[in-house]
Amino acid sequence: MLTGTHLIIYTRDADADRAFFRDVLGLPSVDAGSGWLIFALPPAELAFHPADRDAGHEIFLLTDDVDRVYRDLTRHHVPCGPIVEEPWGRVTRLTLPGGSHLRIYQPRHARPAT
Repeated sequence: MLTGTHLIIYTRDADADRAFFRDVLGLPSVDAGSGWLIFALPPAELAFHPADRDAGHEIFLLTDDVDRVYRDLTRHHVPCGPIVEEPWGRVTRLTLPGGSHLRIYQPRHARPAT
């Protein structure tokens, strides 16, 4: 029986990205040893999109108010792209301190029960 999901973000600066998730996003964490933080995440959903080849995977964080999250991130000087209107939701792309990217979006589609 599945009990959860463990996501991994590969990064050039793990300490900076951990600090970002802890200090800017405010996610709770536990120290698995030697400062290796494991973060709790809000409920998740999983979707499968058709592709002609293995296109890798993407991480999107969900919000009920992308405008507020965008304002909070820019106040912390987090580089963010513009909020883009898509048929499935409103989305912005942010750059983590380690250089990788995440998207945050406010979905328009129905959400599965948690």
